[in-house]
Amino acid sequence: MALSGLALGLSAQEQETDSLEGKKVVLDEVLVQAIRVTKEFPITFSNLDQEEITPRNLGQDVPVLMNFLPAVVTTSDAGAGVGYTGIRVRGSDATRVNVTINGVPYNDAESQGTFWVNMPDFASSTQSLQLQRGVGTSTNGAAAFGASLNLLTDAFSEEAYARISSSVGSFNTLRNNIKFSTGILSDHFEISGRLSRINSDGYIDRARSDLDSYFLQGVYKDDNTLVKALLFGGHEITYQAWNGVTAEELEEEGRTYNSAGIYFDENGNRQFYNNEVDDYKQDHFQLHWNETLSPEWSTNLALHYTRGRGFFEQYREDEGFADYGLEPIDIGGETINTTDLIRRRWLDNDFYGTVFSATYNKDNLKLILGGGYNEYKGDHFGEIIWARYASGSEIGDRYYEDNSKKTDLNVYAKANYQLNNKWSIFGDVQYRGVGYQANGDDTGLVDDTFNFFNPKAGVTFNLNPNNNFYLSYARANREPNRNDYENGSPKPEKLNDFELGWRYVSPGFQLNTNVYYMRYKDQLVLTGELNDVGAPLRANVGDSYRLGLEVDANLRLGNKFRLRPNIALSDNRNIDFFFQRDGELQDLGNTHIAYSPQVVAGNVISFQPNESFQVSLLSKFVGKQYMGNIDSENSTLDSYTQTDFNVQYVIETGSFVKSIVLSGLVNNIFDADIISNGYFFTYDDDFSNPGTITTIEGAGYYPQAGINFLVGATVNF
Repeated sequence: MALSGLALGLSAQEQETDSLEGKKVVLDEVLVQAIRVTKEFPITFSNLDQEEITPRNLGQDVPVLMNFLPAVVTTSDAGAGVGYTGIRVRGSDATRVNVTINGVPYNDAESQGTFWVNMPDFASSTQSLQLQRGVGTSTNGAAAFGASLNLLTDAFSEEAYARISSSVGSFNTLRNNIKFSTGILSDHFEISGRLSRINSDGYIDRARSDLDSYFLQGVYKDDNTLVKALLFGGHEITYQAWNGVTAEELEEEGRTYNSAGIYFDENGNRQFYNNEVDDYKQDHFQLHWNETLSPEWSTNLALHYTRGRGFFEQYREDEGFADYGLEPIDIGGETINTTDLIRRRWLDNDFYGTVFSATYNKDNLKLILGGGYNEYKGDHFGEIIWARYASGSEIGDRYYEDNSKKTDLNVYAKANYQLNNKWSIFGDVQYRGVGYQANGDDTGLVDDTFNFFNPKAGVTFNLNPNNNFYLSYARANREPNRNDYENGSPKPEKLNDFELGWRYVSPGFQLNTNVYYMRYKDQLVLTGELNDVGAPLRANVGDSYRLGLEVDANLRLGNKFRLRPNIALSDNRNIDFFFQRDGELQDLGNTHIAYSPQVVAGNVISFQPNESFQVSLLSKFVGKQYMGNIDSENSTLDSYTQTDFNVQYVIETGSFVKSIVLSGLVNNIFDADIISNGYFFTYDDDFSNPGTITTIEGAGYYPQAGINFLVGATVNF
């Protein structure tokens, strides 16, 4: 196993070539060629492949492994990259980053979030990923309002192999997995798979994770046909850490304090319920059929089905009977109408559909016709599994029960036409129709239909084999999610995205730079507040924009050193933002958009003296950001710098054991006090001073671990 190019962190918009020719499509990549782009397209993107992921893949989640990509900010509820993790791109949170796996939508249809904890160790089955910043090209699922992320799972293997991998680290983190492939059998068939288990106590108190996952794939191929059947999924049991820590708790209790599960016993002593957990299973099935019909035409058809079910469990003190449909009871002449209880709030859902595309590629024209149809059905219900006073409840009673349904149809046509050896033009049109129905107490009765038309166009100019320039425009529309309905009467949001870029490619130096202007109407921005289950709330703002400059480079210094710096500078503003403060509606002018730092920078310095050994120093700087939209200093997250150290050594054995790979990762080597995420809220107080209204502000934080480590070994057979 050679180390050439490993752990250099962040594959930029080019492969290491001395020209701007696109990377040749290998057989498995036909599954994503309808939604991925190359340098010939006027799209801003970054690639990250398996070889670059592997040295740091020691059990942390996919967003954490993407941390050093341009304009990316990541966070972890448990503080150490295992369990619930999140990602923001250009200031847009995960609900606004479109994610697909082999072209199949992964974002939860209702919440639009991406819950990587449901697929632990998925990076170990990822061949490559592409992050398109901005709107990007038409894809499947909800529109990209900050970026789109496409993952391509493991390619088939020509040769049989087996692999055992283990890693251990801080906070009792332990990851074990096994992988195998039969290799190609009878010239046509291959079966491969993976089993993984990850356990971690987390940096935050009690924020433990017990995670299991699997991946199984069968492949049939011949000269013109590729069929892949995939079954993958996971089971996560994660102690809740979504409360964060308030400013007061941070001062009095410390960085690792976790209020989840708190209650007081009969003597008034503080206790924590030991099973305040999120317990969820998710299974995915995908069937892909790609057919090459002629040298010019190929088609791809995919069927998919996702089954999800699980609950989160909570200990609740002094809950009112009326909130659970229970009647007051009389004990010894005393009327009892409240009780301590343990509840489970369930989600049982199904997501299924098809995505398809046809590609024509001849001479100067590449044409793609595609689309998909998907349905989601979700059942939401709650159960009381224990109560101090049970009233007239029975085992299995549900204190609430509602359901939802969402349909999503999209069709698109995109073409890239080479006018001559210097100029090419790109066009892309998409129609997307969405229907959403819900009847929950939190959402109210919802029956909405949305029809979106999303045009995109661009031009690319190749000055010479080393330089090209591009200019593009993209329109996107996006429907509200379930939590938006809970927070009010939301409108769909609209975006016009303009991108101007320059790419320079040579054998020893590559540079990508782009300027973007993203103008929003009714953008659903994060308010900083959380709902009662820790989900971020959003609200429409009238007009807003993001204006930025992004630069990333790849520089070779001789044959042994490489630098991969990147920086993203941006101005993110709500235009003429109004806010109710101290009982009066005030015009705050152009305020900063929440969770949108003006500076995000990264760098990877790698030293590789030979093919068996390499070390890398990875650094990330995230500038000051506001957690609300009113520019309150009480809502700020301070800037921070994180520096990680990564080492890998390969021992080639030349025997039954082909190689042993030793890896080490030290995160936050300077032990910085990092807080990468938080929440902010306001409320009106009219009791302290009768006759006046005072707006009170509060904040909470998600501290990240100080210096911590992971070490691992992989044995290849």
